[in-house]
Amino acid sequence: MLAVSQLFIYPIKSLGGIALQSAELTATGFKNDRRWMLADEQNVFLSQRTTPKMALLQPVETNDGFMVFHKNNPAAHILIPFNMELNKKVKAVIWEDKCDAYEADYSINEWFSEMLKTNCKLLYMPDDTKRFVDTGYAFNKETTSFSDAYPLMMIGQNALDFLNNKLDVPLPVDRFRPNIVFTGGKPHCEDEMAEFTINGTRFFGVKSCSRCVVTTINQQTSEKGFEPLKTLAGYRSKNNKIYFGQNILHQTNGRITVGDQITVASYSITFIP
Repeated sequence: MLAVSQLFIYPIKSLGGIALQSAELTATGFKNDRRWMLADEQNVFLSQRTTPKMALLQPVETNDGFMVFHKNNPAAHILIPFNMELNKKVKAVIWEDKCDAYEADYSINEWFSEMLKTNCKLLYMPDDTKRFVDTGYAFNKETTSFSDAYPLMMIGQNALDFLNNKLDVPLPVDRFRPNIVFTGGKPHCEDEMAEFTINGTRFFGVKSCSRCVVTTINQQTSEKGFEPLKTLAGYRSKNNKIYFGQNILHQTNGRITVGDQITVASYSITFIP
């Protein structure tokens, strides 16, 4: 039996994630997942790829918003309100996409710039912004937030266990920044899950997730190493890219909870090493 074992959101793109017991599905993925992101002066997104110290900034949900603190200095913190005052409207840049977003208050931008020692600003994606996923994989003009490309990403626990059995030092799942982790099935069975349901909501596995250097960054220290990409290159490489996990789309809004059963309706193969 396949069952949901962990759920995560990443409110601010490339900062720490938050584990949930239950997650609400919206048109762009889980509620509050990557609706905020840090950008440079040209409104181009920042990530751990170029700014590893972003891993040290951890959001925690409160009644009023998200409190972000520095893992090495919890006294250094700032509240990002749900009803954050929105300033100038800009065109946010994520890879090849441009979409409408709003700048946060100067004091918030100043705090993040100080924490990361680089000039940056916090951007928010409002509900009326529509950023569409790649039409080559979409079913019904699905949208996403400030994620790299898709609203949700899923990993099987057995895939992680299989990898960790090959490593000298096992790695936690936070290296891969999934939204959904599940138990059961053979390692990497998510590659073959074309259509499945969780608590009445239909999901579609559309594209294996290619991995970058963020997986090599320790999310507690921001230190960079060689694993897991070095090991994954030996058995999860195709066309000069390394794949781990499955990008997924969903048909309707709803809610999923840790412990929910996953029922697979059809299979295909999205990754062949």
